[in-house]
Amino acid sequence: MPERTRRTWWAAGSAVVIALLFAGAASVAAARDEGADHHTAAPATQSPATDSADAGFARDMAVHHQQAVEMSFIVRDRTQDEDVRRLAYDIANTQANQRGMLLGWLDLWELPKAAAGQEPMAWMTAGGHAGHDMAGMPGMTAMPGMAQTDGGYKAHDGSLMPGMATRTELDRLRGASGRQAEILYLQLMTDHHKGGIDMARGCADLCSVKAEKRLARGMVAGQQSELEAMAGMLAERGAAPRPGKTSGKTS
Repeated sequence: MPERTRRTWWAAGSAVVIALLFAGAASVAAARDEGADHHTAAPATQSPATDSADAGFARDMAVHHQQAVEMSFIVRDRTQDEDVRRLAYDIANTQANQRGMLLGWLDLWELPKAAAGQEPMAWMTAGGHAGHDMAGMPGMTAMPGMAQTDGGYKAHDGSLMPGMATRTELDRLRGASGRQAEILYLQLMTDHHKGGIDMARGCADLCSVKAEKRLARGMVAGQQSELEAMAGMLAERGAAPRPGKTSGKTS
């Protein structure tokens, strides 16, 4: 693809992401009153508490999604492969839109976007979800780069939640190019999706806001489909998702 065309394509994509952020924030306005009587506004007390699963998921997934968008924009400049660039474009658009919705809900609930004193994922352990799906999947037992404590996930090297890439891994992605960048991106995004899927399952189980539960279930379905696609793309490149703790090398 000519350089001018590539720049135009991604500039248009960036504009779409910005537009989706505004649209997502606006679209959640009705969700606050969902389930309320049509003649009576939902009282403020019906908004989730700051330490609720609803608020915790919104905060954590907004951060989780932001990194997926970042990685997708990194790889756009590191490869000319149209399949990888198309996947990255779709992930950036989808997750930027969803992030806008999550942050919009926090605004509507008049809750902070960062809760002092609350560790990431605390809403899952408090709700009893940790050890349900998380104990039996790579996201909580052997995901590459993971550090765990008895209390759950331990943030390290910029990785705040299961599946998130570390600063070291992001630097490697920025320094890679061509096939190497494609493989590393697909592997990092596979880990990212696995962690995100379990967080979304946690919200589907523990959240109380119906619109947020629907969004979480949609995340699970969408990211599972993308996991299958990424596995196929890795196989085409003679590589595979990273199995548990690895040496950090890519094929």
